[in-house]
Amino acid sequence: MSGFVRVASPGTLRPVPVTARERALTCMAASVLLDYPTPEQLARLATVRDGVANLPEPVRDRLVAFTDHARAHDPQDLARTYVDTFDLKRKCSMYLSYFSTGDTRRRGTALVRFVEAYRAAGWEVGRDELPDFLPIVLEFTATGDAELGTALLAAHREGIEVLRSALLAMRSPYAGVVEAVSLVLPRPTPDVEDRLLQLITAGPPTEMVGLSALGPLEPFAPAGAASSEVRQ
Repeated sequence: MSGFVRVASPGTLRPVPVTARERALTCMAASVLLDYPTPEQLARLATVRDGVANLPEPVRDRLVAFTDHARAHDPQDLARTYVDTFDLKRKCSMYLSYFSTGDTRRRGTALVRFVEAYRAAGWEVGRDELPDFLPIVLEFTATGDAELGTALLAAHREGIEVLRSALLAMRSPYAGVVEAVSLVLPRPTPDVEDRLLQLITAGPPTEMVGLSALGPLEPFAPAGAASSEVRQ
């Protein structure tokens, strides 16, 4: 008998049983709430709050708590907090492949995989954003191809959990939104949990290279849709 036991990663969440529709609703709500707080995004908060009303309690309560927080705060304060949180802290990156590749030469290949997954489902990136941006992946999971989207999220579970851990450490209100996503994903494997602990300690790789080899990233929208139709 082994004298060792596995230690769970900090704050491991037990997945909540959900239907495919409940997972889609959670991902769509989180996609809106984790995006930059533009006036258009903030105008959707009430709709998001109503839309998650019937989700399982642990998921619903986290999403509702953030919508109430956002509606109670000045939009300019929210925007400053968003930039301070996600643009200035490496462990709070919203770009999923960054956690496994950092700014290294492998990043370009990782980004292409996201683009190829979207195109396999007949979608294109419809905004000026990298394809591994978490709100984009969540939107694709909710409204594009649920199986492919869930696979992308599961493949980058370590990044999601590092982001969640960092937000919890900061006591950020965004932590609850990322937790809601974690709750509707399958439980991470022991191998993923081991890699997660290493990432939490070391952070993403830091080799600096350009990403220009990717070329322009087209708007994210169903094939043939006008960009004005996206995220309505």
